Amino acid sequence: MTTPIDGTVDIDALRKLFLFERLTDEQLTLLAAKGEVREYAKDEFILRQGEPSETFFVLMEGEIQMSTDTDAGPVAQPRSTQPGVYGGAVSAYLGNRAPATYQHSLRACAPTKMFALPAKKFGYIVTEWFPMAMHLLEGMTYGGRAAREIIDRRQRLTALGTITAGLTHELNNPAAAAVRAVSELRTLIRESRVQLAGLATDGIPPQKLLHLIEMAEGCAQAVGTLAPRTPMEVSDAEDEVGEALEELGVTDAWDLAPSLVNAGFSLESLAKIRSKVGEEHAGAALRWLADAVEISQMLGEITEATERITSLLSSAKQYSQMDRAPFQMVDAHELLDSTIAIFRGKIPPDINVVTDYDRTLPEIPAYAGELNQVWTNLIANALDAMGSQGTLTIRTAHDEDEAIIEIGDTGPGVPDAIKDRIFEPFFTTKTVGHGTGLGLDISYRIVAGRHSGELKVRSVPGDTWFEVRLPLREIPGASAV
Repeated sequence: MTTPIDGTVDIDALRKLFLFERLTDEQLTLLAAKGEVREYAKDEFILRQGEPSETFFVLMEGEIQMSTDTDAGPVAQPRSTQPGVYGGAVSAYLGNRAPATYQHSLRACAPTKMFALPAKKFGYIVTEWFPMAMHLLEGMTYGGRAAREIIDRRQRLTALGTITAGLTHELNNPAAAAVRAVSELRTLIRESRVQLAGLATDGIPPQKLLHLIEMAEGCAQAVGTLAPRTPMEVSDAEDEVGEALEELGVTDAWDLAPSLVNAGFSLESLAKIRSKVGEEHAGAALRWLADAVEISQMLGEITEATERITSLLSSAKQYSQMDRAPFQMVDAHELLDSTIAIFRGKIPPDINVVTDYDRTLPEIPAYAGELNQVWTNLIANALDAMGSQGTLTIRTAHDEDEAIIEIGDTGPGVPDAIKDRIFEPFFTTKTVGHGTGLGLDISYRIVAGRHSGELKVRSVPGDTWFEVRLPLREIPGASAV
């Protein structure tokens, strides 16, 4: 770190900085006398969070990056080369109420020249030169901080409500199916016991009963594994089996036929039953066999329902990243799929969801839970834009060093007049009570600040795309600084 040999600062150089461009020569001269120019090498820290807040810095030449350590990990802001950007003791005008230590870190990303002004001098200058602005800044600092805390809490509660509502809706169907199947299964098992007891009472030989049980096992394994048939083919098979059962004197033949046909039962199977168990036991054997097939079907439904519940809980776990470290290598497709699963209950029936994944996309270094928040915000916006019908498209791709995730919708689009503002905090096109205007701002900060990526939008009526670009390799300052 060096300063000019003669210790002076060129006021013309200060005047070129947007922060000082409206100051008088007298004011610039005072600034130059109180401050100094410092130079920093690439990757050198200009200041570190937690150190005593003693200096206010303004970029003159080069490139810098600001980062802040939080409970969830470090947050890095996009790099800047714009002369006039500043950092350090920015709240020195608050006097004794100003933070005693730096609230962020500044790092030079290239050979950099900074104008350094002692914090006490900066605070005095702001207070004396701009008394009205100082009071306004003071109010904005405390008011904005309180508002941000309130809204952040609301955003977290809203996100929790979205997860809970979606998960509850999705869990309801398989849970109800499992309860219904268990109830029917209880009745079928009771009937099956009665049928088996009847066969024993009728004196069926043990060997013939063994043949019947073997056939029941074969039918149970066939349930759900048969080659697809048209509705007409199934109906014809049921008619054939039903008529054959009637000829055997089975009173509830037409009730038994659908279950037996679903297990691949045919006239050949009927003939086999008659030969294996005998004519006198065929009717009762077929009733028991039909019950056995239905029991297998009910077990299949219960298995499918519980697997669906397990899958949903797995998606919720993946979405919330409850068991993961904050920063890790992640599969973007798994994150996207878990977010879509959470949204299933909120997607109208006339909205088609299309996924176009590049399966060669490698894992990316990321804060998985935060990326899920980005997908949630972008998908929620797309659904809101389309209303009750349209197409939601999610696609992935990659080039040499970036992952590309795009979320598109067929809504009315983003007007050109507001495209440049949609990532601003509190800017929203939704009606009062239907949005805080922070969804895209938070998404942008997560993508750009936390992951050193890019979030862009391109839109025409009927074709809107939000494009997220994320580095495929960890960038210093993104996950740690």
